[in-house]
Amino acid sequence: MKKIDQTLSAIILLLCLRITLFAQPVKTYCNPVNLDYGYTPIPDFTGGGKHRATADPVIVNFKNIFYLFSTNQWGYWWSNDMVKWNFEPRRFLRSWNQGYDELCAPAVGAIGDTMLVFGSTYTANFTLWMSTNPQANSWKPLLDSLSIGGWDPAFFTDDDGRFYMYNGSSNRYPIYGVELNRKTMQPYGTRKELLMLEPWKYGWQRFGENMDDTFLDPFIEGSWMTKHNGSYYLQFAAPGTEFSGYSDGVAVGDNPLGPFTQQSMPFSYKPGGFARGAGHGSTFTDNWNNYWHVSTISISVKNNYERRIGIWPAGFDKDGVMYCSQAFGDYPAFLPEGPEDHLKGRFTGWMLLNYNKPVSVSSTYGGYEANNAVDENIKTYWSAKTSDNGEWIESDLGSISTVRAIQVNYADQDAGFLGKSIGVFHQYKIFESSDGIRWKMLVDKSANKTDVPHDYIELPAPVETRFLKLVNIHMPTGKFSISGFRVFGTGHGEKPGEVTGFVVLRTEKDKRSAWIKWNNNDNAYAYNIYMGTDPGKLYNCIMVYNANEYWLKTMDKDKPYYFTIEAVNECGTGKQSSVLKVE
Repeated sequence: MKKIDQTLSAIILLLCLRITLFAQPVKTYCNPVNLDYGYTPIPDFTGGGKHRATADPVIVNFKNIFYLFSTNQWGYWWSNDMVKWNFEPRRFLRSWNQGYDELCAPAVGAIGDTMLVFGSTYTANFTLWMSTNPQANSWKPLLDSLSIGGWDPAFFTDDDGRFYMYNGSSNRYPIYGVELNRKTMQPYGTRKELLMLEPWKYGWQRFGENMDDTFLDPFIEGSWMTKHNGSYYLQFAAPGTEFSGYSDGVAVGDNPLGPFTQQSMPFSYKPGGFARGAGHGSTFTDNWNNYWHVSTISISVKNNYERRIGIWPAGFDKDGVMYCSQAFGDYPAFLPEGPEDHLKGRFTGWMLLNYNKPVSVSSTYGGYEANNAVDENIKTYWSAKTSDNGEWIESDLGSISTVRAIQVNYADQDAGFLGKSIGVFHQYKIFESSDGIRWKMLVDKSANKTDVPHDYIELPAPVETRFLKLVNIHMPTGKFSISGFRVFGTGHGEKPGEVTGFVVLRTEKDKRSAWIKWNNNDNAYAYNIYMGTDPGKLYNCIMVYNANEYWLKTMDKDKPYYFTIEAVNECGTGKQSSVLKVE
C-alpha cells in the first residue's frame, strides 16, 4: 500500500509540474497587439474586400485595471496584465443615424472614482457616459448631450482637480483646448487654439508615404495630455493615418492650455519594420508608474483605414524629454514586473530567425505568394486556396536555431464579416522538426475558442530546431492567409560586424531631408538607424531590411542631428557605429 501511495504521489507531482510549466504567466508580448479586432463597417470604396480594423486607441489605468477603447469596436477591452484582453460588448451610440462610426476616436478619462467616455462628434446630441465599474460593463449617461464637441476628443484631469477637453482633426484647423466645469460639463469661455502643424520646419509633418508634400496638406489630430514634473505634454498625431510615417509628436508647456513648444522629432515614430506607423495614441502608466504609449499601426491595403494597435515603453528623461522606445518595436518585448528603466527598452534580444528564408505551402491562391509570409511586411501576405483543415505553411530557418517564440499574423483574404463578430475563433497546430522529416508537436491550438488574429506564443522552454510548420484547423472567416509567420529566438552563428561607410548627406536646399548610405554587411539582414538632436538622446529608430540606403525626410530644419547605425542578424546586433553629427 505504501508503494502505491508513493507512486500516486509521484504521478500527482509530475502532473502539478506539467500544469505549472504550461500555465506560466506570459512574460513577453509582441506587436501588433493580439486583440479580437472588429471588421470595419466603413463602405469599401477601393474593392479591397472586408477586413479588420481599429485605430485611435486610448488606454486608461483605472483602479489598477487597464481599459482599452478604440475606433469602431462596439465595445472595449480590459486587462490585468496588458496581455490577456477581455472584450466587453457595448453600443455607445444611442442612434445608428449618426453614421457608420460607433464611438470613433473616443475620449476616455477619469474624475475621482468615475470613468468618462465620449466619442467624436460634430453634433450637439452626443451622450457623455459614466461608470464606476467599467469591468462589469455598467454604464449610464452623465449627460445626454455635451454642449461642446469635436473630432478626436481627449479628456485630462489635472492634479488640482480641474478638468480639460482637447480636440481637433483637420488639415486646416488646429488642436483646440478648453476647461470644463466638472459638475455641469459646460465650458469656461470659448475653446482656445493650441497648436498647428509646421511642415515647412518639421519634415516629419509633411503629407505622403515618403513625406513628399503630395496633393494634400498634412493632418493634425489625436490629441492627448500628460503631466510630468509640473510640465504639460500635449501629444498630437501627423501627417496621415495611412502612412508608415504616422507618428505622435509632443509639445511642452507650463499650463494645460499652453503656450506650447514642440519637440523637434516625434516621440512615437516607427516608419520601418514589419508593423509600421505609431500615431494617434495615448500615454498611460502601469501599476509601478512606468510609462507606456499605445498608438495606431498602419496596414492600409484593403482600405486606407485598415489599421492595428501597438504598445511601447515610454517615459521622460532627466531633462524632461519625452521618448518612446520603438527599436525592435515589433519583436518580443518584456512585460513589466516592477519599476523599470524604459530608456533601456524592453526588447528581449530574441531575433527574427526566418526573414526571407525558404517557405513551402500546401497551396497558393492567386498572386499571394508563399514568401509574403516571411518578408517582414504586414501589407503583403500569403493565401492558401481554401480555409480547409490541413492547409499549411512551412518555414525553414536554414540551420538549427534556438526558438523561443512564434507570432502568427492572419490576413483577411475573402473575409465575410462586417462589424463585430462575437464567438469566432482560430484553430491551428505548429510542428517542429530538425530534419524536415520527423515532426513533433510544438504548439497545439486545436481546441482554441478565441479570436487571435495576431497570436503570439512564448514557448515554455526554448527549443532547438530548424523547420516550423503551421497547419490550419479552423478559420473564423475567409481563406487561410498569413501576413507574418514570424519565428523568434537566437541563431548559432556570428553576430554581424560594425557597419562601415556610414554617411548622412543633408542638403542645403532642404535641410529637413537627407540621403543615408552605408556599405552592405553580408552577415546582416537588417539595420537599425538611431537618430536625435542630441548625441546622448538618439531616441528615434528606423529599421531597414535588405537595403543599404534610406531617404530620410523627417528632420527639424533648424537643428543639427546625430546618427548611429547597427547591423542585425539572427544572432544579434553588431557594434554601433561612431555617432555622426550632421549640420
